Amino acid sequence: MWRLIAGAVMISFSAVFVELVSVPPATSAFYRVLFGGLILLAIVLWRRERVRLKPAALAAFGLAALFFALDLSFWHRSILYVGPGVATLLANFQVFLLAAAGVIAFRERLTWFQMAAIPLAVLGLVLLVGFDWSAFSAGYRTGVILGLITACCYAGYILTLRRVRVAEIAGSSFVTMMAVSLMTAALLALAMWPERASFAIPTWKDASWLVCYGVFGQVLGWVLISSGISRVRASQVGLVLLLQPVCAFIWDVSIFGRRFTAVEIAGAVLALAAIYLGTVRRTPVPLRQSL
Repeated sequence: MWRLIAGAVMISFSAVFVELVSVPPATSAFYRVLFGGLILLAIVLWRRERVRLKPAALAAFGLAALFFALDLSFWHRSILYVGPGVATLLANFQVFLLAAAGVIAFRERLTWFQMAAIPLAVLGLVLLVGFDWSAFSAGYRTGVILGLITACCYAGYILTLRRVRVAEIAGSSFVTMMAVSLMTAALLALAMWPERASFAIPTWKDASWLVCYGVFGQVLGWVLISSGISRVRASQVGLVLLLQPVCAFIWDVSIFGRRFTAVEIAGAVLALAAIYLGTVRRTPVPLRQSL
């Protein structure tokens, strides 16, 4: 569980690096997975790991990369209509999809704590981000739809990645994330080309921030998540990943001096409490100890 928590905290820094660079979001997403994949390739070569290229592993890598590329693409487009806060909130509706997949596909049984924690955590995120209902125009509705599609792609990516790790068909987490990252970079590049999106990095400062983005968002974050994802229920994975938007709010306040309200703080506290409620292990207390 601690690896999953640490990974969620690492990827929460993604918004910080996107804010610091002066390139479009699509470009920063491409370099995130490209630089992350190249760094992971160097780590795999340094560790002299055996890279398995069996058809089952390649198919799983390709499916995970497709889901991740779609996730990033739809998320960035949703941002254009509803802003980063609401877009991130909508993407994290993956918690419901992962809980449903856990019950239906993996025959997991949700505890009462988890059934209470999931809606409470989402309510906390709603309070934290807030919806500007007055701006609910046709464009805004388009952004909401794109955000919900992002949630579906995000859930598909997590489930595919979890299956790769549970089945142990691809070696270590470094090999898994190296392959997925480089395949995602190739897919994003193909998507950027017809749109004539720029691949240019304006300054060395931007390049350094993009490398940091790859290290935190792709190498540290997703290696930790992929290494711990097979040991945790699908429903719990979705809850733990809700730490990402909560931590992103904390970094926004502490690093960029964002002003906050009492409602936003209440939302953050509620979300964190719900995540704890849904993920902490509870063991029955023996009768003698309870007397």
